[in-house]
Amino acid sequence: MNLLFLITTLLSSQQGDAFNGQAYLQSKDFAAPSFSLKALNNLHKQWNLESRPSPKIALQIFESRYGMHQAPYQNDDLPMGIKIAPFPLTFGTVKGIALDCLICHGGILDGKPYPGLGNNSLDLQTFFEDMNKADGNKKHLNFRFGNSRGTNEAGAVSVFLIGFRNPDLSLKTSWANLGLNDELHEDPPAWWLLKKKKSMYATGGADARSVRSIMQFMMSPLHGPDHFNTNEKKFADLQAFMLSIQPPAYPFAIDHSLAAQGKILFESNCSKCHGTYGDKPKYPNKIIPLKVIGTDTKRFFGITKDFGRFYNSSWFSKEIEGWFSDDYKARETDGYQAPPLDGIWATAPYLHNGSVPSVYTLLNSKTRPKVFTRDFENKFANYNKKELGWNYEFKNNSDHLQGKEITEQRKWYDTSTSGRLNIGHTFGDNLTEQERSQVIEYLKTL
Repeated sequence: MNLLFLITTLLSSQQGDAFNGQAYLQSKDFAAPSFSLKALNNLHKQWNLESRPSPKIALQIFESRYGMHQAPYQNDDLPMGIKIAPFPLTFGTVKGIALDCLICHGGILDGKPYPGLGNNSLDLQTFFEDMNKADGNKKHLNFRFGNSRGTNEAGAVSVFLIGFRNPDLSLKTSWANLGLNDELHEDPPAWWLLKKKKSMYATGGADARSVRSIMQFMMSPLHGPDHFNTNEKKFADLQAFMLSIQPPAYPFAIDHSLAAQGKILFESNCSKCHGTYGDKPKYPNKIIPLKVIGTDTKRFFGITKDFGRFYNSSWFSKEIEGWFSDDYKARETDGYQAPPLDGIWATAPYLHNGSVPSVYTLLNSKTRPKVFTRDFENKFANYNKKELGWNYEFKNNSDHLQGKEITEQRKWYDTSTSGRLNIGHTFGDNLTEQERSQVIEYLKTL
């Protein structure tokens, strides 16, 4: 960490309380409800059930149909990521169903909910479609919340919502399109990686110290600008909780002799982008240019300069004041950020769009499947220790999906479509099979 960054951080960062942040995450509603309670009460009809099932059965259906996992805290028999919340301006008398951060960042490992792990099972689009119908709405949704199971369109949500706002976050009379693109196929990152980063999001376009940047998803038109000022300190606490999360340890045996050989290979081939680990870790915070990394460019170009310019004129970028500091503005980069690899074993699939199912296929691009799926339960019995990723089934094309329900189609990741390309990051292709196994063994220790 350079001196100027350290001084700026000490002088200008909002100091939060991780304990309070965890409590807020579990109990407080920051976003306005997206649906009425009527939608929840009628949701069983979308499951082809005549009556509402027991809470236990309902949670099992939430898990299997939407990839939403049981909350490890009291949540009114609802899964992580959704909660009952009052509609604004009703003084708590009218309630509905609101989403929270854990909808995308509440994963699961062998039946254990893990807040802060990206939810690689989520089918948010099916949930929104079902709730929309259960609410009695006949119109289609404004855009897609997810195109493939395990990825989402978080960037599109932010672009859509900010289009309702003036720079001071007061509401506009009409929506402005700042380049809405809902085919970015974003793989949600693990929160524990944030503590090492100076910049965040796939392109490294936001300052990792910014509290306001993580408040973008509470921009429902039902909330006025005062809602943001009122809750900024709470989001500082939420950020502190994010920074407190530790990655889960690899749960299986490790060949430490093989891992020691892998460490040497890793440090000579991978560390200049992904950093070093151990007693004195160093993370370089590198943005890898598109022409070097070679991965799908849809996410890079999908958040437009129009959005960036508006963001930098808005309340979101004007977070700090200080002699050594400047606003936390969005910045243009020339590629994607090489992430830290702590807990990498738990974060499959890989690349920013989740297009590569295992570390082995990441390090051997010729073996990447064209169309693949898995069971989305993240049971350790289905973990591939050799490849470092969840066992998957693959096809050479998506012809077998013709005539299938769209919910079934979203379970299959088709890497032939824009936004889902599994190209690039070919840096492991020159390794031998033995060297790949050594590097993979070392990655288990991180």
